[in-house]
Amino acid sequence: MAWPIAEVARMSGVTARTLRHYDEIGLLPPAWIGSNGHRYYEERQLLQLQQVLVLRALGVGLAEISRIVGDQVDELESLRGHHRRLVAERDRLDGLAATVSRTIADLERSRKDGTPMTSINRPENLFEGIQPADVDLSLRDFPGQAEAARRVTAAMTPAEVEAGQRERTARMVRLAELMAAGHPADAEPVQHMIDEEHRLLDGLRAVPTEEYLAIARSCTENAQWSAAYEAITPGLAAYQRAAMEAYAATRLS
Repeated sequence: MAWPIAEVARMSGVTARTLRHYDEIGLLPPAWIGSNGHRYYEERQLLQLQQVLVLRALGVGLAEISRIVGDQVDELESLRGHHRRLVAERDRLDGLAATVSRTIADLERSRKDGTPMTSINRPENLFEGIQPADVDLSLRDFPGQAEAARRVTAAMTPAEVEAGQRERTARMVRLAELMAAGHPADAEPVQHMIDEEHRLLDGLRAVPTEEYLAIARSCTENAQWSAAYEAITPGLAAYQRAAMEAYAATRLS
């Protein structure tokens, strides 16, 4: 049985434009193309599309997905591997949710009775389960930035790497506080923070405006990035993206 591209798009939630792009880059060719020029997909292609979408949901870039799909020998074993990764990601998100839940309860108690947050006695509890994505994953779609970040990280001690991770998380929390205070994404306090982030990014390697905008889009389109922002507070991924896009429009154009 074969399904036309429009039906595959409907079933999977992937646009026909994306499916055509996957064909053009050799990632997911259709089973055959009809005399009318329409692409048709069979069971094997649907299984491969599922694999692509699972890997995308895990934050894997298209170049790496192409390598994985190309090297794959046994589909069943590959699915088992994806299942293990999904279970691990579920456990990671469960841990993040538990940390945020404890912090919410701690803040509510503190605001109610005026006492200091109990977690401040052990501040590391605030960061339990929050491990920013490995640079190879988080910047995989931006190889220039990934390579620059790896060079910098290689010269750092483990303590310096950990401190950098905590500072990135702290910046996300500060941004969430600005959002909660009602500041629009293009407000000066927000843009001041985004400028700090841009200087750090530019310090690794000069970032063209188009690449910077692509990184901004990844805040919501990259599942791993989005999950990290949303673990801090719902809506933060879109807020970060809007702030970066406003920064690009006013300061990089």
